[in-house]
Amino acid sequence: MKALVVDDNELVRGNVAELLRGDGWEVSEAGSAARAFELLGGERWSLVFCDVKLGDGGDEGYDVLRRFTAEQPDAQIVLMTGHASAVGALDAVSSGAYDYLPKPFENDRVLGIARAVRRGIEKRARPETTGELPPRPVYTSDIELVGVSAAFVEVMKLVGRVAGTTLPVLVTGESGTGKELVARAIHRRSARAARPFVAVNCGAIPAELIESELFGHTRGAFTGAERDRRGLLQEADGGTVFLDEITETTPAFQVKLLRALQDGEVRRVGSNQTVSVDVRVIAASNRDVERETREGRFRQDLFYRLNAVTLHLPPLRERVEDIVPLARHFAARAARQGAGDCVSFTSEAVRLLEAYDWPGNIRELENAVVRAAALCDHAIRPEDLPARVRDAGATAAAPAAPRAGEDDGASAEIVTLAELEARHVARALAHTGGNKQAAARLLGIDRTTLQRMLKRHRLDGNDHGGQ
Repeated sequence: MKALVVDDNELVRGNVAELLRGDGWEVSEAGSAARAFELLGGERWSLVFCDVKLGDGGDEGYDVLRRFTAEQPDAQIVLMTGHASAVGALDAVSSGAYDYLPKPFENDRVLGIARAVRRGIEKRARPETTGELPPRPVYTSDIELVGVSAAFVEVMKLVGRVAGTTLPVLVTGESGTGKELVARAIHRRSARAARPFVAVNCGAIPAELIESELFGHTRGAFTGAERDRRGLLQEADGGTVFLDEITETTPAFQVKLLRALQDGEVRRVGSNQTVSVDVRVIAASNRDVERETREGRFRQDLFYRLNAVTLHLPPLRERVEDIVPLARHFAARAARQGAGDCVSFTSEAVRLLEAYDWPGNIRELENAVVRAAALCDHAIRPEDLPARVRDAGATAAAPAAPRAGEDDGASAEIVTLAELEARHVARALAHTGGNKQAAARLLGIDRTTLQRMLKRHRLDGNDHGGQ
């Protein structure tokens, strides 16, 4: 049970090493990627904790990950980072990392990972197991998945793990949360990446035509069928089919789809012959699929067939930290596409963006930013944003009306500045659902200052589920 800790921060490196030694591991330490490579050839490592940014701040941790993965594929590599992002999590896990650990992290996270790795080693060492590890998933970059929030990072780690399998995946989430983007990311990181990715919006196809669209038809099968036609499942043969809005299909079609997925065969409308197809299915819905199943609107057997792995994409209002990175990404892309100059955001515009709930999620945010980028003069200001966004920000900033029986005049309660500060910080935390990073941004301070305020006023941000 040999572990290696690689970090140029001696305090972090020593803390992780001490935890592992206390848990029974034989631990070595390295302060640089070069030193880690020296140790690579001398020992067989079971577990490696490695910081992403080593030395001059480059992403040398990924170099360590690639070298160890290539030369010691049994080693489990955990990347540590103080700059966590959704794409970073996806890149790390897709490249073969065992886990992606945002700093600061609790000691229990380190011990939990170490003990899980130990259990895996012990299980592979038993005579009844082969000791073989699953093949590494194919990796490519995907810049469209933008986010730094803990919720989105966790989803992307799961995406990275499931991409290299052949399991069907069910993606759920509100409209506009990026379900097709996630499906494409899974396909592009799978062994089927060189084969077609076919997206089908089941809700946009009339019920009487969806069978023909997916399975194909023969000439003369119905009025207007002037020639034989391959279905979309055949077009996706060897690749991936993405069935969006799967819950909008009829029970009759669901029976035929289930049979096609179980048998790996399709029968064109009007034909008595079947054709073999090999497709991976990723389905998606903006509804609660389990509820649809319980209430009889979606077949239970098809639900079980599709949801070997379920990925739930959180709405944008639960990913407040991702709003500004997404907005900047959309503004930069609009500039590249000629829809205006490269622009920045004023602090008031940022406040309004973060105060709005975005019921249309990422799609609504993109439309708002592209419109603002086209109208503004080098910087997006509040007046460039849609009226609904400005109105929501004004409502959030308005002072609370006095309650019945209270006087907002001279007789109102006079409190100390310290008490006023404590109340204001508490309201900011409540507004962001306890997310400290978002609360600090809303208050116009850094997270360290917020932490000092919480300590000074004895406010427990964890009561709100803060990060």
